[in-house]
Amino acid sequence: MSSFTKKCIKKAKLVVLWFRRILFAPNHFSEVGFFTKLRMNVCGGYLADQYALYDFKSNDCREYLSEFDWYRSRWINEPFDQMCNNKIICTNVLDPYVTCPKLLFMKNHGRMVSLEFQHADGYKSTQDVVELLRQYGSLFMKPLAAGKGKGVRRLDLEDGQLMIDTQPVSIEQFDAFLTKEDGWFLSEGMKQSAFEDGLYDKTTNTIRFITMRDPDSGDFKVFFAVQRIGTSATIPVDNGSRGGLVAKIDLETGELSQAHTLQQHGWHKVHPDSGAPIEGAVIPNWGRLKEDMLTLARRFPFMNFIAWDILLTDTPEGFCIVEANTSSGVNIIQLFGPQRNGELGDFYRAHGVIK
Repeated sequence: MSSFTKKCIKKAKLVVLWFRRILFAPNHFSEVGFFTKLRMNVCGGYLADQYALYDFKSNDCREYLSEFDWYRSRWINEPFDQMCNNKIICTNVLDPYVTCPKLLFMKNHGRMVSLEFQHADGYKSTQDVVELLRQYGSLFMKPLAAGKGKGVRRLDLEDGQLMIDTQPVSIEQFDAFLTKEDGWFLSEGMKQSAFEDGLYDKTTNTIRFITMRDPDSGDFKVFFAVQRIGTSATIPVDNGSRGGLVAKIDLETGELSQAHTLQQHGWHKVHPDSGAPIEGAVIPNWGRLKEDMLTLARRFPFMNFIAWDILLTDTPEGFCIVEANTSSGVNIIQLFGPQRNGELGDFYRAHGVIK
């Protein structure tokens, strides 16, 4: 395929993304009117939510990276971006170097198979999933290739009761659910640390940890990190795009800031559901975690940018990698300040994403 054809395909994909993910994106802020939303969509590729979150009534939108800038950044790691886009491939690539949740089953094109070598023969059934739940207690169902926590479900078996996202279901309902859903995989439910449970124990709370190769020096560095915390509205996940909380982590000390949500105004010093302190909490063994993550990033020198999702655990390793992403949404970063003329903007310019 010629480079010209590749460029045309890429531009066509961006046009489709603009229509699907920007023009028709939901507006969570009632104060942003239709014509304001449309103006933001067309003039720079901003979401209505970004207009409200970044307070464009008072702040200059030209200081901020837009949603469309983020979509263009997805090709920074090309042609190796596919390593992260396919979650099964990504886990298998990472597995020799770091703890990852074990991959168990996959369903694609209507056929369910085991991802474990010793159980690879034959197609699997709902009863096989129930047997897995008897063994592991909890499983996570995730889309093969999707982000922002979309399609993530938690499956449990407690005292003989099947549950989907903590809601009890019958075996018939469970079977109908598995039959209907397609394009997913099951992974074991890792036990998060006491620190994460202390923030909110009804969701899996992960750290978004971004490493990048400095365009000037070529050295790998930690660019940004946030602690994501779920709420009663996001069970079983923590994703900010679904209403979860986001607290910035001080890269030197590991201390958390106040938390914000991407779907409404206001800051939270304590968790709105659990009452647990957020501001001032410190990530355990932060210095070691940074060193371990930089070592891991250096194992993939062909990846200029990786947004890691880290789950802290009370194991000797101290954490596991839930997944790695070839890009990161800009909202969780720019809640804490604009980046078009900051470090991320400079990185994007160095890779031709923006001018």
